Amino acid sequence: MTAPKTLHGLVVETFRRHYTVMLDSGDRLDCVLKGRNTTLACGDEVEVEHIRGGGVITALKPRQNLFYRSDAIRQKLIAANATQILGVVAPDIALDEMLLNRWIVAAEAARCRFVLIANKRDLSGFSSLRERLKPYEALGYPVVETCAKNDVTALCPWLEQQQSVLIGQSGMGKSTLINALFPDARSETAAVSKALGSGKHTTTSATLYPLPLPLPSSRSGWIIDIPGMKVFGLAHLTPDELTAAFKDIAPLVAHCRFRDCRHDKEPGCAVQKALHEGGIHPKRLELLQTLIRESA
Repeated sequence: MTAPKTLHGLVVETFRRHYTVMLDSGDRLDCVLKGRNTTLACGDEVEVEHIRGGGVITALKPRQNLFYRSDAIRQKLIAANATQILGVVAPDIALDEMLLNRWIVAAEAARCRFVLIANKRDLSGFSSLRERLKPYEALGYPVVETCAKNDVTALCPWLEQQQSVLIGQSGMGKSTLINALFPDARSETAAVSKALGSGKHTTTSATLYPLPLPLPSSRSGWIIDIPGMKVFGLAHLTPDELTAAFKDIAPLVAHCRFRDCRHDKEPGCAVQKALHEGGIHPKRLELLQTLIRESA
């Protein structure tokens, strides 16, 4: 009896323990996962075998990184092998900066580049949004201005040869961006609820879109679109890992008097000194202290 042929592929859709895998040939195969000790994410590279009615994932290739969120009880995988996180914001949705900073921390912890996409440039409140984003530019995070309904040209150079995750609150225009970049995606869009000042969920599960470059797509770049989210826990990161993810705070830690300083009320804290001198934004230190408490 001939042994089943092992094929290589990329996970492009996930639904519980069912996955769509894009093979190196470009064909897509609906698969189940062999065993129950592994959870997969979009962006995972896997080995599969054909079975009746689809395929079975038999092995997971080593990951470069894993971008995910967690709380004290569970974790939610978002993407594997990403090289950058694209945080989408817009002027017509109340910007949750604590949430935005959590995305940045998660990106830094996964060693991904973080880029802010300031969408809906055509709206009247965009100038105010631009001012709110200046502190992030000062930290070294690029801000790319775009209008997904009209022109996404400014975003395209940031996508080349990158494996990106598109993240944002509901209503920021992620689905419209996907439709503009991938006209065949037909991603569902919805209008923002003006009464609530929040968006309606239009993406229900993570989906990977290969960039229109020669195959194999896993080496040519892709974008993962994920559902809009209101919470982003980081319980899986230790206090030291959290501190290292704050590029404005991490260099100061070595100058604190105590090695286990939590940068709150300890004497000789270099972080508190920088805060009082205006070198650190109060909200950044507030978030770090919150995350450290959550981690404990």
